[in-house]
Amino acid sequence: MLETASAADRVHWAREKFGDGLILTTSFGIQAAVMLHLITRIIPKIPVVFIDTGYHFPETYRFADELTQRLDLNLKVYRAPLSPAEQEAKFGRLWEKGLEGLERYNFMNKVEPMDRAVRELGATAWLAGLRRQQASTREDLPVVQVQNRITKIYPIIDWHSRDVHRYLVKHD
Repeated sequence: MLETASAADRVHWAREKFGDGLILTTSFGIQAAVMLHLITRIIPKIPVVFIDTGYHFPETYRFADELTQRLDLNLKVYRAPLSPAEQEAKFGRLWEKGLEGLERYNFMNKVEPMDRAVRELGATAWLAGLRRQQASTREDLPVVQVQNRITKIYPIIDWHSRDVHRYLVKHD
């Protein structure tokens, strides 16, 4: 049923099924405005989780501020317990230390903060803006999947770049 549903209908379904256990994640990338606008029109006060690695581009932080104000986001920012400066002082640039270093960096800066966000917010499901067209590894993703005991819903999974562009233009 969800495979042929519209993005908005998928969001309505998620709201009905998961209620207060639903969160939205964002990277504040250029296309993030689509998901943020789409979801908050249907679920205005949904917790919006942003994992701040401390290494985002200045434009990302400015875009985050702009969208937070414009869309009145219920933004929840999560970071690693150690600042980027502390991490580099103690461990060096982990992402430059091969696969093991990269895995440690990702765990410290992405996985642990996201796990904490899920626990603290009591999340049972999250909405994310993955699209099949973005990568060959996403081509077979379903609209809904369970991963690590949490349900992930991808409302715009079947959108193409032109759909994203049209939405952005339509909603300014």
